[in-house]
This record gives sequence, structure tokens and C-alpha cells, in this order.
Amino acid sequence: MSEWGMAAGAAFWFGVLTSISPCLMATNVTAITFIARRIDKPRYVVLSGAFYIAGQSLAFVVLAMILVTSLLSVPLASYWLQKYMFRLLGPVLIVAAILLLELLDVQFGSGHMKQWVQKHTDRGGLWAAALLGIVFAMSFCPTTAALFFGSLLPLAITHESSFFLPLMYAFGVALPVIVFAITIALAANRVGRIFERVSKAERWARYGTGAVFLVVGIWFTLAYTLELM
Repeated sequence: MSEWGMAAGAAFWFGVLTSISPCLMATNVTAITFIARRIDKPRYVVLSGAFYIAGQSLAFVVLAMILVTSLLSVPLASYWLQKYMFRLLGPVLIVAAILLLELLDVQFGSGHMKQWVQKHTDRGGLWAAALLGIVFAMSFCPTTAALFFGSLLPLAITHESSFFLPLMYAFGVALPVIVFAITIALAANRVGRIFERVSKAERWARYGTGAVFLVVGIWFTLAYTLELM
């Protein structure tokens, strides 16, 4: 597999992990269940779900594009990142691993914005569903922040990819949401059990990724940051 193929696969996997992380998965299930309440109008439910997923994916892609492009568009910053990125990557991966392994409890925001948007979504139709997806995507918790800022962005900067890798990440985020939307539409009474199973799978996947991040982060720190190897 080529280097770009591996990077795309990694970005997609980070997106999947982000989507099934406890905080974002809970909001995704809540949002899709809320959207699917009008089961008497299947077309509306499908369109609302599509707008929600599009809003969520767009938020991640646009934010990543802005951050990556801003850093790479400044010649001095671009040169500095290309020269020192590997030195920074080790400590960044270690911090991301600490958050993924839940070794440090950090809280992001109060959640009032999410509650306000969800309360007013019923009035706005399809565009409100898209807004709900954007707000939920930007309501970072420690796990999603670690995966987005600590995993995707360094990967995108290293490969100078301001669109393709963030897009692969967005596809990864969207995939579980699509599965949940279909599941809720077909078998609403089984959602609770599926949610519990995915939560357990997510925990092991996240811990496994965190362990890999920790090992690679320590190696990068010793080899490139401290130059001890």
C-alpha cells in the first residue's frame, strides 16, 4: 500500500473512532432519533438525516482546511512545520494517547449551545438539521479533540493535504451515523442494544489506538525530539 493510501486509511479510521466515541455517538444517536420522530414522512426523515450528516461532515472538513491551509500558506510556518513536524509529532501523539486512554479528565464546554440548537431544530426543517450536525461536530470532548487536533491535523499537515485527508476523515465520521440512521429507521426497538455493543467495541478500539499512539509517540520523542536514538 502506498504512503498516501496508508494516510487516507488512517484519516478514515480516525473519523470512525471520532464518530463512535461516547460523546459524539450519544449526540449522533440523539439527533438521528430526533430526526426520525416523523416516521410518517420517510422522505423527510431521509433528507433530514442527509442534511445532518452533511452539516457534520462539512464542519470537520472546513475547520481542518482552514487550520491546515493557514499553517501551510505561510512560507515561514510551512518551512518550520516541514522541518520540525516529526519533532513535535512525538509529544502530540503522547498527549493524544493520554486523552484516548482516559488517563486525564478534561472537560470541553458546558453543552448549552447544543441544547439550544436541538430545542430550535424542530422549527427549521432540513437546514436546522444541518445546523444541528455542525454544532454537534464542533462540540469537542477530550476524545474527539484528541482524534481531530492530535491525530488528523498532524497527519494532514505532514502530507500537506488540506482537503483530501480531512474529507476521508469526514467519510469516516459519517459512516457510523449512516448505519445508525438506517438501523433506527428499520428497527428502533433494537437501538439500545446496538448502542451498548458499539460502546464496548469503541472502548477497545480507542484503547488500542491510544496504546499505539503512546508507543509511537514515545519512539518519535526519543528519536526525533530528544535525538537519543
